[in-house]
Amino acid sequence: VVRRSLLQRYEHQPFVSCLAGFYSCRWKRYQRERTEPGKCCCSMRECIFFPLLVAAFCFSLVFLYTWGEGKNDYNSFDWYNYGNLGFWFLWSLVILIVAAVLLAYTSLLLVLATCLLAEGQQLYLHWSHKICTFLILIFSISSLFALSLLWRDHRKTVRLSFQITAPYLHIGAIAIMVLLAWPVALHAIRADKKVTQVIIVGPYLAILLFLFLIPLGMYSPCIRERGTLGPKPALIGHRGAPMLAPENTEMSFLKTIEHGGDGLETDVTISYDGVPFLMHDDTLRRTTNIQEVFPDDAGKAASFFSWDALQKLNAGTWFLKNKPYVGMGSLSKADKNQAMNQSIYTLSSFLRLADSHNKLVIFDLYRPPEKHPYRNLWIRQILDVILKESKIKRHLVLWLHNGVRSYVQAVAPGFQHTMGRKAPIEDLLKQNIVKLNLVYTDMSSEDIQKYAEANITTNFYVVNEPWLYSLAWCSGAHSVTTNAVHLLKDLSQPLFLMTPRQYNIMWILTDLTSAFLISLIFAL
Repeated sequence: VVRRSLLQRYEHQPFVSCLAGFYSCRWKRYQRERTEPGKCCCSMRECIFFPLLVAAFCFSLVFLYTWGEGKNDYNSFDWYNYGNLGFWFLWSLVILIVAAVLLAYTSLLLVLATCLLAEGQQLYLHWSHKICTFLILIFSISSLFALSLLWRDHRKTVRLSFQITAPYLHIGAIAIMVLLAWPVALHAIRADKKVTQVIIVGPYLAILLFLFLIPLGMYSPCIRERGTLGPKPALIGHRGAPMLAPENTEMSFLKTIEHGGDGLETDVTISYDGVPFLMHDDTLRRTTNIQEVFPDDAGKAASFFSWDALQKLNAGTWFLKNKPYVGMGSLSKADKNQAMNQSIYTLSSFLRLADSHNKLVIFDLYRPPEKHPYRNLWIRQILDVILKESKIKRHLVLWLHNGVRSYVQAVAPGFQHTMGRKAPIEDLLKQNIVKLNLVYTDMSSEDIQKYAEANITTNFYVVNEPWLYSLAWCSGAHSVTTNAVHLLKDLSQPLFLMTPRQYNIMWILTDLTSAFLISLIFAL
């Protein structure tokens, strides 16, 4: 028996040496100390610091989840930084990678600590790990605070994500509690005082009970009875297909049509000589080569250029150079050549293209700045293009601009009038509103159903991620504006969809299985 015990201890030495080496930089046996039964697993200083390690792990996990679920708006974040810094860079991807590395590092330290405790070793975290852990804690807390302060809508995005991810997060949390049952049970048994046992086991059981019952407070529109799911939301290409082609160009809109998009969205500005053209930004720096053609006028407002000057600019080379979206696939040689030859697109050409393919159109209209010759004539100029030049079928036009709606209804009957905010149903019906165009953070299945009963449909923008599209689908949205028509068109059903009975069975089985395993661990 003694020989077998010595052999087992000898066989464990390389494993324990690796654990202690990575955690404490104590690679030799004489540098380590075993925890005696009934004694604390570490010194007072280590007892104070270990909760900081746990806190660093928790905050880095929350930050990674928060930032990861914000992927839908990465392009907006990078565009915001471009406006402040003056150059394009995928800062969103860098932050995601940093968050993942920080979580992996703190997770590794916690796994090492758990294994050392299971082997009966005293904990001693090396000073370099302590410094890194403290910096990670400060960075994670500061980043979460900055997000909540500068990007307040992001909190709404995270709350929406729980309606899809909560069931999976619940299963993951239960699995972690099962794994933690081993070291908790081991140290509870080794404790020589009941008070110590209660201190060890009490918080563990409280957290476990909370996790067992938390599904009672979960809600998701994707948990529904069979046959109650509505039709798949229509897809409207946001500035075309900007992940496949330069935004607001003919190629971009053709890509949307090619991938089965139901509508096209764009932004309309008026040139100095009265030609409505497509441009989202105030200036031409981001999406054209103006710094090469007119370097002295790079910061000039786009609407102060004549149409002859605008025609000299290339609107596609920036796309190949900057690759503005995370996860963009590589373009074929033909697509690259086509992108390199894109120019600024006129509203007239855009409407003719949409009309020829029977696609809905919706656009944001930008009033020219002061001292612009068409500042007070811009709506009339745009209506002339819609009604006289392009002659697009009127029911295809989703008229969004709210400033002169009564005038537009009088001179151009037949448009589908769309409101960009929620309002009482009575007010919407008085203005002949048939559709709401809302930011996706305003998504509510109750509101969607309420408006649908009054024959008012809803469109949400900008929806790029499959989980968010799934949520819009389950909530009853009629359509979404998206940068990713080519990805969402292949979604045959929501990512998370089950009946209440199926969900209850999954919840109960998860709780019963975990309770059995944890009881078995404590019993052994």
